[in-house]
Amino acid sequence: MRPRYSGETLSILSPEDPTTMSILFSQPAPFSPVLANVSSKAAELFAKEGFLAFMTNSTLVALCVLGIVLWFARKATKNMSLIPHKAQNLFEFVIEFLYGQVVNIVGEKQAKLAFPLLGTLFIYILVSNWFGLLPGVGTIGWGESTGFLSVKAAHDPLLRPPTADLNATAGIALSAFLVWIFLTLKEVGVWGFIVHTFGPKGGLKGVMGLIVALVFMFVGVIEIVSIVIRPVTLSIRLFGNIFAGENVLHIMSDMMNSKGPVMSFLGSVALPLPFYFMELLVGLLQAIVFTLLCSVYIQLSTTHDDHGHEEGEHH
Repeated sequence: MRPRYSGETLSILSPEDPTTMSILFSQPAPFSPVLANVSSKAAELFAKEGFLAFMTNSTLVALCVLGIVLWFARKATKNMSLIPHKAQNLFEFVIEFLYGQVVNIVGEKQAKLAFPLLGTLFIYILVSNWFGLLPGVGTIGWGESTGFLSVKAAHDPLLRPPTADLNATAGIALSAFLVWIFLTLKEVGVWGFIVHTFGPKGGLKGVMGLIVALVFMFVGVIEIVSIVIRPVTLSIRLFGNIFAGENVLHIMSDMMNSKGPVMSFLGSVALPLPFYFMELLVGLLQAIVFTLLCSVYIQLSTTHDDHGHEEGEHH
């Protein structure tokens, strides 16, 4: 059959009728999926052959976040006194609170070794997540020009939150994984880790002991697989949540673009506003989840099995 409207047509076969039918394409338009308003790839800021070829927009923000954290830590601890000033008071409150939470999970002994990593992870991830909510981050950059100092869309933004870049989250997760390996081997050793992972529990003997040993061998294999994929799950979870939030803010900002300049401006301010408060909460929750999971992983692998001692006490 033929459409009643003018335009380009494409001939295909109808599944119900083997005769040819045509589909109207009134105007070719680029495909723009809903969740593709923001590129998942970090934009390069310099030439690929230059010394700064590694520098991307997410790397730039990562260095800014690192500088902010170091500057505030230096300011808070430079002139410490018994009567703390505002910066020192805030810094001590954050550190003492985080240390107390880490001690409750991994214990006093492991907290002294793990807290430098866990505390840094929480603060760095939180500041990175919230930095991405600042005006201009993700919206100022390069794109199709529409006038003086204005573009239709910033396809290559100058600033990009590092936690919205999978390279950054993967690096953070791998760093935490390496520290986990060090703390685990330091506490229980290689043989202790093997026994902890594959060794049977319960002290059963005979046929039941053999069956239980086989079951725990299978469980140990599953545990090894889960350990190997921990950096993957940690990095993808953090990246996915922050990247999705970035897309939501961009989508809500652009929803009124076709309604004229006044409505477009009002929509770009009013519509994303509730989601900014949601992203503040999401940024905090993701920092908590990432740090909490790393703490639990350390606690699980550095805890000594006490079933042998309990069995001796019963005898």
